[in-house]
Amino acid sequence: LVIIDEIHLLGEERGPILEVIVSRMRYMAERMSQPVRIVGLSTAMANASDLADWLGIPHDSIFNFKPSVRPVPLEVHIAGFPGQHYCPRMAAMNKPTYRAITVHSPDQPTLVFVSSRRQTRLTALDLIAYCSADEKEGQFLNMPMGELEPMLAAVKDPALRHTLAFGIGIHHAGLDEADRVLVEKLFLGQSILVLVCTSTLAWGVNFPAHLVVVKGTEYYDGKAKRYVDFPVTDVLQMMGRAGRPQFDTKAVAVILVHEPKKTFYKKFLYEPFPVESCLHEQLHDHINAEVVTGTIRSKQDAVDFLSWTYFYRRLLQNPAYYHCADATPEGTNGHLSLLVEATTADLACAGCVEVGEDGVSLAPSTLGRVASYYYLSYTTVALFHAELHDVDEGPTALSDLLRVLCDASEYDELPVRHNEEVVNEQLADKLPWPVERSRFDSPHVKANLLLQAHFARAPLPMSDYVTDLKSVLDQALRILQAMVDIAADAGWLHTALGAMSLTQMVSQGRFLDAPPLSDLPGMSAAAEEALAARGLTHLAQLVRLDAQALKRALGGTLGARQLSELSGLLATLPATELEAAPPPLAVEAGADCAISVTVSTGGRRARRSAFAPAFPKARGGGWWLVMGEGDELFALKRINLPSGSGSGPLKTELMMCAPEEPGVHECAVLLVSDSYIGLDQQVTVRVEVR
Repeated sequence: LVIIDEIHLLGEERGPILEVIVSRMRYMAERMSQPVRIVGLSTAMANASDLADWLGIPHDSIFNFKPSVRPVPLEVHIAGFPGQHYCPRMAAMNKPTYRAITVHSPDQPTLVFVSSRRQTRLTALDLIAYCSADEKEGQFLNMPMGELEPMLAAVKDPALRHTLAFGIGIHHAGLDEADRVLVEKLFLGQSILVLVCTSTLAWGVNFPAHLVVVKGTEYYDGKAKRYVDFPVTDVLQMMGRAGRPQFDTKAVAVILVHEPKKTFYKKFLYEPFPVESCLHEQLHDHINAEVVTGTIRSKQDAVDFLSWTYFYRRLLQNPAYYHCADATPEGTNGHLSLLVEATTADLACAGCVEVGEDGVSLAPSTLGRVASYYYLSYTTVALFHAELHDVDEGPTALSDLLRVLCDASEYDELPVRHNEEVVNEQLADKLPWPVERSRFDSPHVKANLLLQAHFARAPLPMSDYVTDLKSVLDQALRILQAMVDIAADAGWLHTALGAMSLTQMVSQGRFLDAPPLSDLPGMSAAAEEALAARGLTHLAQLVRLDAQALKRALGGTLGARQLSELSGLLATLPATELEAAPPPLAVEAGADCAISVTVSTGGRRARRSAFAPAFPKARGGGWWLVMGEGDELFALKRINLPSGSGSGPLKTELMMCAPEEPGVHECAVLLVSDSYIGLDQQVTVRVEVR
């Protein structure tokens, strides 16, 4: 049994993911003769029969209700506002918003949805001004001020601290977590009656209210560099927050829109709307993934697979929407074949898919497997393959590696808000590595600046940038893992090691040459000087000190509690020992051979997650085993270290192809952390080739 909620989101940007998952599920169920039960939940739709046909649901099991069928009847008011420019139009909506609250929900909860974090603040401040003009400053506060004041003292956001005193909260992703939890608690408990929030709240925590005001149906799209409309599904989702079945006999939604769009919203907010597929816009990555899994092994398999998708149903019903000129069955099938041809040609050009000599069979390449495994766009791995280098042109520098990382397609959607290019230019002047100064409005340049600020521990200009940095860091580690794999496949030793160093920098939030001990608990300048006086300047030295030696080194600068905390942490950090042995006999040139590797940790108890205080969330610590000579990488392997007092050393092998030149080769074997700076190990093995 599979239950799918909000299935109308097929028509949104993330819809293709849902579409491919369900299509693959039904495709496999048919091939394996194991039927799957599917229950789909959605808002009212005009083409529910197409959706049911795709899901394999019989027509007597479709229940498609009108939008007016709700547990709590919804009264909708739509008002249009003239004016070409966005900001003055938003300001003109503030007084009607206040009037809507006082008329429809003066003493019940109200949600006001706006398009941006800046608008949450501006709208809340204007609502306070209108309260003051009516001499009703506390009309939205439903608790004694004496109880609220201790809570306000703990609020970090100054705008939120100010607005809460008037019973008005603000809510957006840029708030500190403690602030966000507090405002949610106050609103759910009806201690404050108005919450001004961004549209993302409609899809997150369920906050029902008696009145919902949608203040504007446009938002600034940093990628398009203009204001664009919210999808109708988003507006419906916001409206759906109106009405509390246990309290209300009716609910109210007030939609404030640009005057020219008033008729459009009157039509589509009251009538079911058709849902179209977006799969054709993201087909490359999904076809690549199916080729990698073996579901698709030829172009005909790709056409057959697409016939199971919702896209195929809608192509037959509405061919013009998908740019298909011939509406006949033969024409749509021809369109599908051309689409597969173009998609596989692009994937082959990017190096992700190999087309057989027959021009029909398809096989995955290393780049395609990397893209599928790390869930990356095919354009990203193609970029890495084109931009990274090592043997011919010398290793790629760390600053260039960072630029290539940030040019990944995964950062295309990083928001660059209105006028942020000015902020980005000011931030660039404070950071060490140069960026392309003509592209301060680019999300890729912004990602570069955010990561540099992360490494330099530089203060960010606003809370929005703190949230943006978290989203950049969330993506960075898996993109860097892919970069390491691509460099290793090409045999580029120094570039692979550079990408590993960049991974360490992302995890620890500092440059490689920054003070190595400053993040340890209680580590002051005086403590670092005391350690340096004993020749202890690196983390690898400290993790091998016992508690007594640490006390002798730092007893005069740290208190007992600080010493205990530091000693406890150091005891959980890996103190590795690396050994490697070459094949016992000389190997043939070009033949495969195995290098025996032993890694021990001294039986230390392992941490559940790496010690990375500058990284925004917990992450496990992994390691690479690398072998190479000069600038050529011979072998790479990911390992997890043994942990616990009862665990012995890790014994494994690195498989390599022996060099073509006879003689004795001095090969380096490295143990490289993906989380810690300064704990890597290196030994040399002599491989004799005949």
